[in-house]
Amino acid sequence: MSSLNPEALLSELSEALATVKDGDTLEVTKARYLGKSGIVTEALKGLVNLPVEERKDAGGKINKIKAQMEAAINARRDALKEEQLAARLAEEALDVTLPGRGVQRGGLHPVTRSLQRIEGLFASMGFSVAEGPEIETDYFNFTALNTPDDHPARSMHDTFYLKDAQGNVQSDVLLRTHTSPIQARYMQNHVKAHGGNEGMPEIRIIAPGRVYRVDSDATHSPMFHQVEGLWVGEHVTFAGLKGVMIDFLHQFFETDALEVRFRPSFFPFTEPSAEIDVAFGDGPLKGRWLEVAGCGMVHPEVFKHVGIDAEKYRGFAFGLGVERLTMLRYGVNDLRHFFNNDLRFLQQFGR
Repeated sequence: MSSLNPEALLSELSEALATVKDGDTLEVTKARYLGKSGIVTEALKGLVNLPVEERKDAGGKINKIKAQMEAAINARRDALKEEQLAARLAEEALDVTLPGRGVQRGGLHPVTRSLQRIEGLFASMGFSVAEGPEIETDYFNFTALNTPDDHPARSMHDTFYLKDAQGNVQSDVLLRTHTSPIQARYMQNHVKAHGGNEGMPEIRIIAPGRVYRVDSDATHSPMFHQVEGLWVGEHVTFAGLKGVMIDFLHQFFETDALEVRFRPSFFPFTEPSAEIDVAFGDGPLKGRWLEVAGCGMVHPEVFKHVGIDAEKYRGFAFGLGVERLTMLRYGVNDLRHFFNNDLRFLQQFGR
């Protein structure tokens, strides 16, 4: 204890604490004086070498010094916290004299814009919106739509089949590959609701929604949107189909400088079938024929599956790829832009 000068030791600690600028340095300084091998701790260990009558007095002095040092170190720790808080507040301080920040409003995705536009245009023609499940059965996705068992669309290379609880692929449960199953379900329910075919009201619906196929590149996505339409009645004709589609396309693209042609094609659920091409009369796509939709008269086998008398009723159906129409409307050359969530791309379509 005789070698321990309390005043000098406290003065030395004060000078050391004055240079401390962070918590790590403070802990190093504390260990130097109060750690397991610190100056004060070594002095306490040395009490065993003093005569018994001196130990109590010496121990009291050392403990007093220790308490003073701990108080000084704690005071410096509190001061560091206050300095750090003051620095953070200064860094995050707001200048209340600056003009306020406006609230940025979001906008609709271009595909959503197209969906709303399509639904609105067909609503003006008397069509209503029908909905159905995205997880479908093989029957409604294929069989009820006159798709044969050996059709390529039924293969796992084209269709997402789902697994059961044991992890086995189910052959009859899948993600729908088009929204046509909605039409089949709607017709079936319509017949039941109206007690058969006598005096059955017309069906005039569109079926928008997400569909899924095993495909992905600049012009295809494994998930995309379709709008399929259906008109069933006693006096429905192919001429009516042409009129509806030509009127829709002129309104959707907001131009009369648009040629529309119907090219013979094949779909298992329509007969006759056609693909619809358009050619713009101006703009960067002027003169190019571009496919935009498929259509045709509902096949009698489809009517048979849903319980409609094909001798009495006729119907036409059509299918539109929403992303395809959106790409043409806005001049987008890569389908993947719609799914990248890049604000630089999305903000171009307004709010």
